[in-house]
Amino acid sequence: MRILIIEDEKPAFNLLVKQIKLHYPDAQIFGNLDSITKCIQWFSTNSQPDLIFCDIQLADGISFEVFEKVHLSTPIIFTTAYDQYAIKAFQVNAIDYLLKPIDAKELARAVDKFKLNSIPSSLEIDLLKSLLSPNKLTFKSRFLVKFGDKIQSVPVDQISYFYSEERVTFLQTIEGKKYVIENTLEQTEAQINPADFFRLNRKYLCGLKSIDGIFAYSNSRLKVKLKNCSDQDILISREKVSNFKSWLDQ
Repeated sequence: MRILIIEDEKPAFNLLVKQIKLHYPDAQIFGNLDSITKCIQWFSTNSQPDLIFCDIQLADGISFEVFEKVHLSTPIIFTTAYDQYAIKAFQVNAIDYLLKPIDAKELARAVDKFKLNSIPSSLEIDLLKSLLSPNKLTFKSRFLVKFGDKIQSVPVDQISYFYSEERVTFLQTIEGKKYVIENTLEQTEAQINPADFFRLNRKYLCGLKSIDGIFAYSNSRLKVKLKNCSDQDILISREKVSNFKSWLDQ
């Protein structure tokens, strides 16, 4: 049994290995592959595994880009913090879609589906589309923040961008005020409408109103300047440029 893990967070990879070993103690596990580039390189030099566990947000983009470039017949169990990608996941050999933190019982159920060779039917995918249609998805409209002893609520339309620094997530308002929030940047991204905010890179999640300039950069990348932000090196990887332009043009 050969299992490949695509995951850009080492603690999540280690936990997943332990959970998988409970079901397949003799499995040969490969990974962790933490980027689109590494995934494509791995598939170019290795035969396809029997099963893939795959995160969605990788170091240099969205893992679906791998499956657009590499033809795979291997079943995939997606493991992610984002529920908005479920429909697309089931169109690329997915047999299950597990939300982080991964529950041991949910993973066991997914493994059982793999053992039974259970692939979702087109009818099941259509049902999923209806359940996850934009009209039925709900996103946060406010964020609770603390400033000293004061607690207040910041409306999403007043937020310029979110960013991560030294494992702390910050919220920056349009007025330039900065607050610490409890969630990680990944958790925050899953809570807000993707039509309004875009994940520029591992550090920044920006709203459209926060963008002060976009510039061509070396190696087909883009450099973004954000309002009220001193960071002058906010780069968008070549792999994410197309998605970013589509977001701007919607």
